[in-house]
Amino acid sequence: MIRHHHEKHLVQRIGWLRAAVLGANDGILSTASLIVGVASAQTGRSTILLTGIAGLVAGAMSMGAGEYVSVSSQSDTENADRAREERELEEEPESERRELAAIYRARGVDTETALKVADQLMAHDALGAHMRDELGIHEAMVARPVQAAATSAASFAAGAIVPVLTVLLFPGDRLAAAVTIASLILLAILGGLGARTGGASVARGVTRVVFWGALAMGASAAVGTLFGAHV
Repeated sequence: MIRHHHEKHLVQRIGWLRAAVLGANDGILSTASLIVGVASAQTGRSTILLTGIAGLVAGAMSMGAGEYVSVSSQSDTENADRAREERELEEEPESERRELAAIYRARGVDTETALKVADQLMAHDALGAHMRDELGIHEAMVARPVQAAATSAASFAAGAIVPVLTVLLFPGDRLAAAVTIASLILLAILGGLGARTGGASVARGVTRVVFWGALAMGASAAVGTLFGAHV
């Protein structure tokens, strides 16, 4: 008796993981950089807070819209390929059978076996077999625009709220330093979690996100200090 063995693979997480990690990191980094830059210009606390909130709202909407447009383009391409395969399977089934068998032969399967495999897979799910083996479109990798957009917007807002809340908790003379430290700590945690979830090196994930985060906030602070001194 053949038992079905279901495995959870890391690639199945790539769609939502990419959008969530990118959104949260961008939310922390862009909002914290805005706040640090404005705070370095010696502006009032209310202005700094308003800047952070505006950055949170605008960034979340931008991330959601951008992700939706990007993933929708991918989805349109997948749907066009699917429609073409459906048409070819209906009009030229024998040609599609040989095409599928040729794919298996190229992978090292002998001709007779390749034809048998092609026949069996096409009898079970012809379109699915061609989408997967000819075009490389797997169910786990199918584009989902709404899911990607919602995940990006929500994760951006979740990340951006941290530097905004930090503005409320610390006085003006320590505000920029507090936002920088809190943001770098959270970036390090997210970088490590994202790397671990994706099966990558935790140390590498933490190092690269902290380095670029510190660089971005440092550049924002420098610009804020420079222009603040001349206003």
